[in-house]
Amino acid sequence: MTSQRSLVVKLTAGASEPERANQAFTVAATAAASGVPVSLWLTGEAVWFAVPGRASSFHLELATPLAELLSAVLSLGTVTVCGQCAARRSLALEDLVEGARIAGAATFVEESLAEGAQALVY
Repeated sequence: MTSQRSLVVKLTAGASEPERANQAFTVAATAAASGVPVSLWLTGEAVWFAVPGRASSFHLELATPLAELLSAVLSLGTVTVCGQCAARRSLALEDLVEGARIAGAATFVEESLAEGAQALVY
């Protein structure tokens, strides 16, 4: 019996790098919609996408709206905000969209090294 592969996507870029940010969300949402267990990690300036309204204000021509991609990942997978990154920006769990969580490096390492996991960093 083989375990199903999972995908861990870590986004380190914020709105100042729109194509990289959108690519991470697109890959995560596409994998989740395909039935792959997905964990999307937001680090650095990317943590702002987990604040209500921030994903809606992001726009990249010819791309699926980030708010739709975030919603898909939240409903089908996991969205995690880096604990240190959140603290540096004075963000707490109650400041984030419903369904997002805050976790640290130990959780990221555990997910990334799980059997069958594939990690991608954008």
